[in-house]
Amino acid sequence: MMVRLGSGGRRRTIRGPWTTHRTDLTARIHLTDLAPGREYDATVWFEDHDGTKSAPLPLAFRTAPIHAAAQSIVWSGDTNGQGWGIDRARGGMTTYRSMLDVRPDLFIHVGDTIYADEPMVETRTVEEDGSTWRNELTAEVMVVAETLADFRGRHRYPLRDDNVRDFYSAVPSVVQWDDHETCNNWWPGEIIDDERYTERRADVLAIRGRRAWQEYQPVPVKRLVPRDGDGFVPTRIYRRIPRGQHLDLFLLDMRSYRGPNPDVDPAVVRNRLQVGLLGTEQEDWLVRELRASTATWKVISVDQPLSAPPSRLYDLDGVSNGDPGRPLGREPEIGRILAAIKRHGIKNVVWITADVHYTAAYHYAPDRATFTDFEPFWEFISGPLMCSPFTTHDEELDRTFGPEPVFSHGKDEDYDWKVAPRPDNQHFGQLDLAASGELTVRLYDGAGTVLWQRTLEPEPLR
Repeated sequence: MMVRLGSGGRRRTIRGPWTTHRTDLTARIHLTDLAPGREYDATVWFEDHDGTKSAPLPLAFRTAPIHAAAQSIVWSGDTNGQGWGIDRARGGMTTYRSMLDVRPDLFIHVGDTIYADEPMVETRTVEEDGSTWRNELTAEVMVVAETLADFRGRHRYPLRDDNVRDFYSAVPSVVQWDDHETCNNWWPGEIIDDERYTERRADVLAIRGRRAWQEYQPVPVKRLVPRDGDGFVPTRIYRRIPRGQHLDLFLLDMRSYRGPNPDVDPAVVRNRLQVGLLGTEQEDWLVRELRASTATWKVISVDQPLSAPPSRLYDLDGVSNGDPGRPLGREPEIGRILAAIKRHGIKNVVWITADVHYTAAYHYAPDRATFTDFEPFWEFISGPLMCSPFTTHDEELDRTFGPEPVFSHGKDEDYDWKVAPRPDNQHFGQLDLAASGELTVRLYDGAGTVLWQRTLEPEPLR
């Protein structure tokens, strides 16, 4: 792998690793000594032992600033779910094109980068108009992913789409994972009760799923596959990403350290403490890093919303337990974080996520909540990128932390896998940060139409 990097008239060539089948012919180069806040252009190609070169691929990106600079960040999640793939007659995965048109400096994929557990078929009838959706198929997307080859094929699939390739060649990205990179609602130690699988140990599937995810996503692992390991690199994937004077990003991992999803009588679940979604070490790390941050805004990116109602009575997967009372189940973990933010005087904290296949702006305040030991804050939700849209169910939000649905946009009726992705039912969000420190949040549909926006003024830091 070779890269020619240029900026301001200066150019240098960097020799990277050899691609091999051990990493499914993927490769990465860790660029260092880049100037902050600068535009770079790059050309990537591959070169064989005899000097034979592949066709060059041009790329462009801007490095993160260190001072008070304007910047734009988009986020979304949920790619190729419910069996919806690339239909070239419909333009392919066009939400990626709409995000590119916003000209962001960074993209955050907040999880469900693939749907390894949801196979595709060649044709589907679109419920709204009776037309035929024609999926472009590969062998790996037609089955639930169990083998490493299956998971790798799932990650290759979106890259067949021109919109996706054009977007990633122009916009740097940071990526999180959730459940569908492995299988629906999985937790460490689970034995999956699904007859489609021959391998039902979630831990085994997660090892294979995370290895493929690490190979195909820009994940900061120094050694992609350890010489004596299985590819499940133990290095944590939660991290803080500084973006200059006004912004620190905190990307969390709600999947790797969680306790079992409860699968008992809901009346019992609501009144029994459970292991949270982050684990003690990650929770402590987050509070410590928030306290240390001197950035104006602290944006916490999570792969699941804080108050979305449970989608089922059993196998409760998220933060909410559907009970508006005091924090129980997994909620105490979030309560401790919110209380620590208040106790330590941490200002200007915003949460972003996707996962639930709609877009929304929820404002949280203690005067509306059962749990009151926190300062008011915003949570912004936006997705999916290429899935069926889901219903918002604002009236069913868990009121423990006092969410107010200021805006939401999703499917009008109940959840239905038959509803096809359309530009007007897909979503992404934007954080548009001014050099002055003002943060404008915009929520878009997949066509690039602004559905809602609000400019947030930062509170003075202590």
